[in-house]
Amino acid sequence: MSSLSEHYLLDKKVKIYQPDEGYHASSDAVWLSSAVENVKDGDTLLDVGSGTGAVSLCVAERFKQKKIQITGIEIQPALAQAAEKSATANHFDFVTFENCNIFESNLKPCSFAHVMTNPPYALEDMPSPNKSKATAHNFQTADLKTWIDFCIKMIKPQGYFYIINRTEALDDILAAIHGKLGQIEIFPLHSKNNQPAKRIVLRARKDSKAPLVLHEPIIVHDESGVYTAQAEAVLRKGLSLQSVLSASD
Repeated sequence: MSSLSEHYLLDKKVKIYQPDEGYHASSDAVWLSSAVENVKDGDTLLDVGSGTGAVSLCVAERFKQKKIQITGIEIQPALAQAAEKSATANHFDFVTFENCNIFESNLKPCSFAHVMTNPPYALEDMPSPNKSKATAHNFQTADLKTWIDFCIKMIKPQGYFYIINRTEALDDILAAIHGKLGQIEIFPLHSKNNQPAKRIVLRARKDSKAPLVLHEPIIVHDESGVYTAQAEAVLRKGLSLQSVLSASD
């Protein structure tokens, strides 16, 4: 495993170890973690494609007063080991990571109240020459539908699904969850005002028939490139997407 360096998330509330070379978690992980809601004592959460553990660690920080269990699965052993080191450093003994892919997992279907994923974004993009980055960013053993099918299989009845992806993948995501998940909420993330959304966060619920909700745009940067108050609330303060949108009403 390459050497690791200390990094921080949520305004240094969370310590994360990441390789000096190769894949590093981005702000996408924090945005995804901010969509997680309705977590109760006794809930189990699954992070599919957990990388260096950023999503799991941020969710753990938000809900550390709850009696929960978070499991991450990651195909790259070095990243899974780094994530374990981070969980230990943050004293999150309720967070564990397994080195496996979605085809080898021994996890029991329908056993998680919440399943969250920041999957590879690219199928046909030119992969990075760095093997770790290429594995993290480009689908290699499964396409997006197969990935989402696995996630849905893991969700308990009435459980929740969370995903972040490029906006252009929304059509494929909606097709993959059609008839399986409802109560769909879409949160568009715009880099700046009057620019198209580059990312979407989607939350949905198993066995629900509630209609789809498209939330108002969330603007990440102002015209000078500085984080907006909404972005600061999520990326620095660790607030939920729901609370940030409610505050702007």
